[in-house]
Amino acid sequence: MVPSVTASRSVLPLRGTAGSVAVVRAGELIAGYEPESELERAMTEDPELLEGLAWGTPRPGHPEGSVAAHVSDLLRRIDARGETGERRRLLRLLSIVHDAFKGRVNYRLPRMGENHHAMRARRFAEGYTGEERVLTVIELHDRPYGLWRRWRRTGELGEEAFEAMMGRVKDTELFLAFVELDASTEGKHAEPVAWFREQLEIRGYSVP
Repeated sequence: MVPSVTASRSVLPLRGTAGSVAVVRAGELIAGYEPESELERAMTEDPELLEGLAWGTPRPGHPEGSVAAHVSDLLRRIDARGETGERRRLLRLLSIVHDAFKGRVNYRLPRMGENHHAMRARRFAEGYTGEERVLTVIELHDRPYGLWRRWRRTGELGEEAFEAMMGRVKDTELFLAFVELDASTEGKHAEPVAWFREQLEIRGYSVP
């Protein structure tokens, strides 16, 4: 269900110099952005999401800087791949929301549970959709990388953690597609995703 969006929620107010107020719209943050559904439109008119999209500077894994720049890159890649229909709708939605709450994380505390950016993104998305296959991908999109890091560091796969993750995934193909898409941008490494795909194949999951 898409909540009603009032005019007061359609822009992000930013305090400027001398008390002036500027407003930012999604199209000003995400290069070339135009919503393709009412759900997209509602989400990208929410000041919470706009604030999150504006957050970020160049850093390891994200040389592009802001979350919005990362989203813009992902949307371009979705276009370049010729994604259409339901898969395009879902990948766009995931791209827009998945990293938008990194700025809300308290970095003085462990980045886990409700203080993880992916969980914060899920909580935001829950206000707009009850589609569990989407919510789960948002929440777990960084988990394969975390398992890969553990494997590289300790030599142990963490079988229980892997199966616990996959036990919650409602759409394996969508999960893999978004993990691969997210990792295709500049600054990301291909090895963790190749490892994840291999682990799925070993366990008999149906992957394209």
